[in-house]
Amino acid sequence: MKKKVIALALSALIATGLIGCGGTSSTDGDKKKVGMVTDAGTIDDKSFNQGTWEGLLKAKEDLSINTTYLKPTGTTEAEYMKEIGNLYDTGYKLIVTPGFKFETAIFNSQDKYSDAKFVLIDGTPNNGKTGSERIEKVGDNTVAIYFAEEEAGFLAGVATAVELKDGDLGFIGGMEIPSVQKFNWGFQQGVNYANENLGTKMSIKPQNVVYQGSFDNVAAGQQLAATMYDNGVKAIFVAAGGVCVGSINEAKARVAAGEEAWIVGVDVDQYADGVYDQANNKSVILTSAIKKLDTATFDVIKDELEGNFPGGETLKFNAKNDGIGIPENNPNLSADTITKVDEVYNKIKNGEIEVKAEQGDLIK
Repeated sequence: MKKKVIALALSALIATGLIGCGGTSSTDGDKKKVGMVTDAGTIDDKSFNQGTWEGLLKAKEDLSINTTYLKPTGTTEAEYMKEIGNLYDTGYKLIVTPGFKFETAIFNSQDKYSDAKFVLIDGTPNNGKTGSERIEKVGDNTVAIYFAEEEAGFLAGVATAVELKDGDLGFIGGMEIPSVQKFNWGFQQGVNYANENLGTKMSIKPQNVVYQGSFDNVAAGQQLAATMYDNGVKAIFVAAGGVCVGSINEAKARVAAGEEAWIVGVDVDQYADGVYDQANNKSVILTSAIKKLDTATFDVIKDELEGNFPGGETLKFNAKNDGIGIPENNPNLSADTITKVDEVYNKIKNGEIEVKAEQGDLIK
């Protein structure tokens, strides 16, 4: 009885918008309910959470679903499962979770809530063990989604090198995890490709490749960017969630002081976040390495509504299915740069260029 009362109270709160930190719920009982639990950071983090949430909002608009999100108090398995349970208890039976930190929570939830369905982005459900004790399982009610970050990074590297022509570049990553590492490695390969094939002379020195260790330390992002710019770096590729906010702030301050300082964004088009001159729409974001999180999320929701939920599968979004790229509109890139990047994109898509997903030598 107590659990039922709590569930009813929570349902009322979600319906009135008091839970979900701005989630756009509807009370229409005949609509499919799709919920999201956020990872570290906010729903408007200009990165992973926001990109995923935009997919749910598009589904709300185009597919007439009922949607909301819950923000956990922390990032432990227990805290994630608490919010998954809260969504489930209020009728949200399709739940989207962005980030590898949800792996163990989904591993347990897919069995605990067997009549619900789950979307795990950038991770595979597992029991959290290592070695022979590790168990990985994408349940029949779960779909795991991955992206070819190395391909997105490669394209951003080509675009950056072709546009800037020569000089030093840097990279700031968040946690040193595969998805972030692949952005780094792909970026380096893209710069190297441009050096070897497109007449550029860019370098990436070891001291200008740093993993900050989190996705929300804004101050550290600004400090790291300041150090790199002081070392003569022209542009920094930042794949670090909220850490990028600090790096963008530093770039804006440098440009205001008359210096050259560029940021390459990640996950979503971050151009608007880098605007320093509203009147002329000038931004410090040179381009962004995009994972089409919104498209992937929307597509799975659409599949579910059509009775084609790809349960038990691991999906990969890459150049071949247009799941990655750079923004369609890049005001800071010349027409020549965009043409060259498009040519490279098509070569990746048809297999002429193979981008490796593992580390190589740093470009000296």
